[in-house]
Amino acid sequence: MRLVPAIILAVAIIVAPVLWYVFPLIVPLEENFEGPAIDSGARIEIEMLSQQMDDVRTRLEQLSLEVSRVQSGAGAVALQPDGDAADSFGFDSSSPNEIIDAYAQVVLIANRKKVNRQLRLASSSFLRETFGLPREDLTDKCQSMTNERLESKLVLEQVGPVRVRMLQPAVDSLRTVFENIRKTDPDLYDRINTAGSLCVRFIRGSTTSASAHAYGLAVDLNIDGVLDTLGDGKTQLGLTILADFFREEGWVWGAAWGREDSMHFEVSRDKVEEWVAAGIL
Repeated sequence: MRLVPAIILAVAIIVAPVLWYVFPLIVPLEENFEGPAIDSGARIEIEMLSQQMDDVRTRLEQLSLEVSRVQSGAGAVALQPDGDAADSFGFDSSSPNEIIDAYAQVVLIANRKKVNRQLRLASSSFLRETFGLPREDLTDKCQSMTNERLESKLVLEQVGPVRVRMLQPAVDSLRTVFENIRKTDPDLYDRINTAGSLCVRFIRGSTTSASAHAYGLAVDLNIDGVLDTLGDGKTQLGLTILADFFREEGWVWGAAWGREDSMHFEVSRDKVEEWVAAGIL
């Protein structure tokens, strides 16, 4: 009787590597998207398939160990009363194989240095030359804005799922982003949360440069109120989807920074120059 489970295991060992090799050729698992995030479901499916492939690799290792044990006579595979040996290898046919809470799942950011493509950063020096400082006595603490040109454009509004204090053109642009997300992926839209917008202060670690938050041109977002870990090169899956919508509207994603900050979205230099040329900023 020891021969039967050995045959089953041998077949599994032969078939599993074939599936392991062929499956990625049919369904690419790399998260390398060249267009806007129109199909959030596809992005989630890719992450689910990636996790399933990891499960296959783990189970293949378990099968290899069991075959070695059988061949060496260390012990036979214990068959279940119905003749099913699957449970011996950790398979649980009663549990669905799916990612729970996919939008909040933490994933690596693919090609993160290139996520903003051709969009230019509105650097602190560019913003200062264009508008002056948001206030003269900046510190590392959040304060009120005193720059008259900017302050006159500052508003506090509910924009889609979040409430923000930002410059009016930025608020209008953010509203467009959120409306596109709501129409395309209402489930993701309902789970968007904010970690802040306006904060008139220096960039962390600087005593000369003002943050984009200080100009009312940036917002920090997350999924379900869970804050991202700064600088680890990973982010919530939902934020990778949001980033595509923001990029299409001319916003830069902080995931590309030297120290990754994937909750951070700010208006690009291209967008600021467009608003200045149009006389709305």
